[in-house]
Amino acid sequence: QVQLVESGGGLVQAGGSLRLSCAAPGRTFSTYAMGWFRQAPGKEREFVATIDWSGGYTYYADSVKGRFTISRDNARNTVYLQMNSLNPEDTAVYYCAASQRAATPTRLYNSWGQGTQVTVSS
Repeated sequence: QVQLVESGGGLVQAGGSLRLSCAAPGRTFSTYAMGWFRQAPGKEREFVATIDWSGGYTYYADSVKGRFTISRDNARNTVYLQMNSLNPEDTAVYYCAASQRAATPTRLYNSWGQGTQVTVSS
């Protein structure tokens, strides 16, 4: 498992942007695929985006495709989620997670961060 620490959440108006970061101290970060998930109040945790170890493969949920971009910097042991054109439906706690391969199911991720709150006002 790998330790993960998210940052960058906050309050933003509809149409605005935020960039989330997830730092993973340690030498093994570059061997993991990474994912971003979110959980709104009263709802199940849902997949947002994933990226493979090299950054060459990415995949997005339909609800964020074209608005969010996942990327990684293996030299900084950090994965990012750039979120543009935010709307109130994007309000949730956002989590980063590590997996052996880029994937959508939460059960395939074995390390999770503590989450960061994103609130989008209308």
